[in-house]
Amino acid sequence: MILFRYLTREVLLTMSAVAGILLLVIMGSRFIRYFSDAAEGDIPVTMLGSLMMFHLPGFMELILPLAFFLGILLAYGQLYMNSEIIVMVACGMSPSRLLKVTLLPASVVAVLVGICSLWLTPYGALQTETALEEQRSRLDVSVLAPGRFQEFGGGRTAYIAGFSSDGTEMQDVLVHEQNQPGDEGTHDFVTRAASGYQETQPDTGSRFLVLDDGERYGVTPGDKSAERLTFERYTLRLGLSHDRQQLDSLEYATTPALWNNPNPRAQAQWQWRAGLPLMVFVLALMAQPLSRVNPRQGRFGKLLPAVFLYVAYLSLLLAVVDAIGSGTWPTILGVWPVHGLFLGLGLLLLWRSQRKGMR
Repeated sequence: MILFRYLTREVLLTMSAVAGILLLVIMGSRFIRYFSDAAEGDIPVTMLGSLMMFHLPGFMELILPLAFFLGILLAYGQLYMNSEIIVMVACGMSPSRLLKVTLLPASVVAVLVGICSLWLTPYGALQTETALEEQRSRLDVSVLAPGRFQEFGGGRTAYIAGFSSDGTEMQDVLVHEQNQPGDEGTHDFVTRAASGYQETQPDTGSRFLVLDDGERYGVTPGDKSAERLTFERYTLRLGLSHDRQQLDSLEYATTPALWNNPNPRAQAQWQWRAGLPLMVFVLALMAQPLSRVNPRQGRFGKLLPAVFLYVAYLSLLLAVVDAIGSGTWPTILGVWPVHGLFLGLGLLLLWRSQRKGMR
C-alpha cells in the first residue's frame, strides 16, 4: 500500500500539472477569441464566463488522456532516473504488479473522461450554440457599442451614437433593414431616431425596439424614388425572449439518442464518445514500457516519440470517424480496429519490457 500510494501520488500530481498547463493554453486561446468578439460587440461580456464553462468538458475529454499518458512517462521516468525502480524490484515489484498499480488511477481518469465525453460535452456544446444563436438572432442593448455598425440577425444592422447616463436608452439610433428572400415588397428600410430603448412584453415575451422622434425611409436599390415616414414613436419587433433554436446537429445529441440512431454519422459520433475512456487504458498500457529510460538519456528521452504516438492514435481515430460518417468505412467495424491496433502495440511493448526485466 505504501508503494501504491507513492506511485499513484506521483502519477496524479504530474498529470495534474500537465493538464493544468494544457488547459491554460487552450482555454486562454478560446478566451482571447471570445473576448475579441465581445470587444466587437457580437456577444455581451457577461456571457464569457458561461461560454468558457460550457467548453470546459470538451477540452477535458482530450486533455485528460494526454495528461495521464505524459504523467506516467514523466513520473516513472523520474523513478528510473533516481534508481528507485531498482529498489522496488528488490522489494518484489514486477512489471505486472506495476501495471496493476497503474490501471487503478487509470480507471478514475477513464470515468472522468467518460462523464465528459458521454454527457457533459454534448450538453455544454448544445448550451453554447444555443446561447450564441439566440444572441445572433436578437438585439441586446448590452452588446451595442457606440460608433459601430453591428448586425443582429434578420438582415438588420444598427448604429448608435451613445447611451444615456443610466445606460438604458440609446441616442441617435440608425437601423437598416435589408429585404430578405421571401419577404413581401422590394424595399430596404432605413430608420433614424433621436433615441430608443428595448422593451419586453411580460405576457408574451416579445421584444421590441422602441424608437422616438425619427424618420423611416423605404428605398429600392437602383430606384431614385423613396418612401418617407415621420414618426414620434415607432416600434420594431425583434423576437421572442424565450425563443430557443432547434439544433439538430449530431454533435449536440444525447448519447442514448445516438445509440438508437442507425445513421452512420450518428454511430460514428457515438463510437467516438465511447472510445475516449477506452483510450485512457490503452495509453496507460503503452506508457509503462515507454517510461523506461536510461539514466544517461534523462527522463525526457522518450517524451517526443510518445507524443508522436499519441498524435498518431488520435489522428487515426478522427480519420476513421470521418470515414464512418461518409460511408467509406463499415459501421460494424467502427473505430474499434484502431483501439485494437494500439492495444496490441501496448501489449507488445509490455511483453518486451517484461522479457528485459525492470532493471
